[in-house]
This record gives sequence, structure tokens and C-alpha cells, in this order.
Amino acid sequence: MSEIVQVHDGDHVRLIRMNRPEKKNAVSLELAWGVITAVRESMLDDDIWVLGLTGTDDAFCAGLDLSPDEGQEQYIPMTDQNGYLDELGWVSRFLLTLRQECDKPIVGGINGVAVGAGLSLAMGTDIRIMKESARLMAGYPRIGGSPDGGLSFTLVQAMGHEQAMRFLLENRTVYGEEAHRLGMVGEVVPDEDFDDRFHEYLTSLTKLSPITGRATKRVVREASAVDLDKHLRWELWNIGKSLGSADGREARQAFLEKRDPVFTGKGQ
Repeated sequence: MSEIVQVHDGDHVRLIRMNRPEKKNAVSLELAWGVITAVRESMLDDDIWVLGLTGTDDAFCAGLDLSPDEGQEQYIPMTDQNGYLDELGWVSRFLLTLRQECDKPIVGGINGVAVGAGLSLAMGTDIRIMKESARLMAGYPRIGGSPDGGLSFTLVQAMGHEQAMRFLLENRTVYGEEAHRLGMVGEVVPDEDFDDRFHEYLTSLTKLSPITGRATKRVVREASAVDLDKHLRWELWNIGKSLGSADGREARQAFLEKRDPVFTGKGQ
């Protein structure tokens, strides 16, 4: 496993740590598929009962890396015919892998900023513990896009329709206590206690039978009765339309130029 995604196993726990501190753990293809691979490999290891996902330094994941290194295509899974294995891409695979493919409990340790795809990744975990100073933001409106990565699904699950709409459209920054009140996280921990509490919680889940943990996740996820694959494709269609519109291009240009955008409502 690449040092960009660090994996530590012990006492039936797999800790997956995103490790690009110089980029605030922004998502490159190497990091994205590294996280997915680490989760998938844990599914095949009977000694792993619980997974933890977190970041390094002051960031969980700052979203998509807008200036990735060259040669990132080598990290995309390919078929034997040298074609793309998964047309949904890594951003949709975050939720499908964490929620659908993996039936082992996954705990997100939100140690810092989580924005855009990084927030989608955090919300894809089953249980979330957040550092008091960490902050969450949708990020999509400022670049003229709608949410992807399953965020439209997980937010509505966590906080309901109206609060999800407010959070996404207002694009405000949410800190620990408000995130807890909204239902985005289950626990907020003082910064100095975060690492100890995160590891303590992961260990506490290994006191249960792994059969119980996996069966519980399977029945809870089925309670939503949503076709996630279909929903994620709908997300991708919508973000493609919004980013490809004239307003989407204007939003990104205004973001780069640090000015207010001027929207016309035109699709082309």
C-alpha cells in the first residue's frame, strides 16, 4: 500500500489513514483508489472486524485535488481489455464500497476539514466521531456543481430533507457542536482527546462478535431501501449538467478570480 494511504492493523481493527498533509489530504486518483482498495482488502481478512478511516494533521480530506501529479491514470482499475473497470469512478465508489460492498462497521474519525468529496467520504462511514475544531462544508455551490459521492443520500439520511437542502445550498461551514446537533456526527471530542477517544471507540466495537457487527450493518443499510447504484448515477448526471452549464463555468471562473459570479440561468 502506498504511503499516501497508510494501513495499520491490530486487535481486529484496521486503521486507514489518508496521508497527504501537504495537500490537506485532497483526493488524487492514487489516494481515492488506495482508500477503496484498503477497504476491499479488509473484507477478505477474517482477522479484521472493524475499520477506522481518518486523515493526517489538521485535515480529514479537503476534497478533489485541483492540481494532481502527472501519471495518476495508472491508479484506475482496468479490465483485461485495458478499458476502465468502473464507469462510476472513485467518487461514487466511496459510498458503494463503504456502505454496500463492506459489511464490516466503519468508523470515520473526522480530525479536521472535510469538504466536497472529502465530506462525501466522511458521511459514507457508518459512525462518525469529530474533533471539536474540525469543520465541514459542502463546497459544491462555489464551483457551480450539485453534490456527488452519495452526499445527497447520506445527508438526507442524517438530517432530513430541509436541513440537507439548507446545508448544501447555503454552503456554510459547520463546526463540531452544530454538526452533532444536525446529526452529521454522533460524537464531538475536544482536540486534545480526539486520538485517544477514536482508538478507544474502535477497540470497543471489537468486544462484540464480528458476526453481530456484520449482520447489524447489513440489516440497517437495507432499511433505507434505496438503489444506491441508480441514485449515484443520477447524481453524476446532475453534477455533469450543472458543471457543464454556462453558470457552472462562470462559477469556477469567479472562484479562481475571487469575485462574485454573475449567473444567467442558461444551460449552455
